[in-house]
Amino acid sequence: MTEASAKLPVPTEIVVHQKSRRLEIAFADGARYILPFEFLRVYSPSAEVRGHGPGQEILQTGKAQIDLKEPPSPVGNYALKLVFSDGHDTGLYSWDYLQGLGRNQERLWQQYLERLAKAGASREPEGAKAPDDASGVTELRRK
Repeated sequence: MTEASAKLPVPTEIVVHQKSRRLEIAFADGARYILPFEFLRVYSPSAEVRGHGPGQEILQTGKAQIDLKEPPSPVGNYALKLVFSDGHDTGLYSWDYLQGLGRNQERLWQQYLERLAKAGASREPEGAKAPDDASGVTELRRK
């Protein structure tokens, strides 16, 4: 094992809380984050969301009621693939990226809300109806 790989975050537990629309992820260093699906969707690491360079980000709107269409799929030993209910499935969420989202969640969320306000956009989808009351928890354990 190289020194660099020894410092990569390693998840020890991943739990999908379908009813509350949240992904809970715990890491070997003891950190545990609860990331809303909406947050994960608007901060997707895909080029479709981030663009191909600074200043090319595409503001994601209407994602307040986003769900995961299927359980997260591990990609090798380094990432998760998330498939969202709006069809978005092109971002690979590396462990490092997920840990960064968790550590910076408050600041990133505030930035997102400010960008929405500046654009006069909404978190709510057009013609939104009340959220579905589907329950259930899906758990993926990493050893």
